[in-house]
Amino acid sequence: MTLLIWIILFSLLGGVLSVLAAAVFLLLPDRLRVHALPHFVSFAIGALLGAAFLALLPHAMESGADFHALGLTVLLGLLGFFLLEKMVLWRHCHVEQCEAHTPQENTHGHAAAGTLVLIGDGIHNLVDGVLIASAFLTDVHLGIVTSLAVAAHEIPQEVGDFAILLHSGFSRSRAFVFNVLTSLTTLIGAVVTYWSLVGATKVLPYILAIAASSFIYIAVADLIPGLHKRLQLSATVQQLVLILAGVAVIYLAHSMLH
Repeated sequence: MTLLIWIILFSLLGGVLSVLAAAVFLLLPDRLRVHALPHFVSFAIGALLGAAFLALLPHAMESGADFHALGLTVLLGLLGFFLLEKMVLWRHCHVEQCEAHTPQENTHGHAAAGTLVLIGDGIHNLVDGVLIASAFLTDVHLGIVTSLAVAAHEIPQEVGDFAILLHSGFSRSRAFVFNVLTSLTTLIGAVVTYWSLVGATKVLPYILAIAASSFIYIAVADLIPGLHKRLQLSATVQQLVLILAGVAVIYLAHSMLH
């Protein structure tokens, strides 16, 4: 199997299949869905942090690139994603009433919220495609692990996006079609990155560092604050166990693939 086919297949896994999984998830009874979604988020946190610290950054450092330059790249990446979120283009919503995308009480406000979700989702998926392709160009095993982390995060994100679109006046079929279309930007980003960076080995470690900063930012700035809404000891234990489960899956996948 050629490297490009690997990239295409796993870009679809991180994009379209995540939308399909989210659509199926939305068919569950409301009570079950609301109960299960925080567990998916906790697992996604572990998968993202595991991929960043156990796979992406070690591979970037093993390349021989300057450690200080890689550290600076991670720092600049975190600041860059902070600015994107300030522009409401990188906001990750995992509930219907998302703070950034809460519409005003009129039709235009509802439509604007849906449009913001689609624009932000398209940009986010495009970046995911860049990160997946860069990981595969470094190492096929790293690409698989990165794709798993992306998919783990995409499912709860797409559930939140679906809910916001429905609340904004989209029908279920229209929300599904638009989410599938925006998910295809993952494939676009991946293919463009493949043709742009194939053979550019000196650049790849820094792309991996940006990928790591993306995963760290999403986990720490977007996902973890939501967990603090449940302060009970039992909830905290559940969250910690699921975060560790996400880390363990990435660790085992990375170990077995090597």
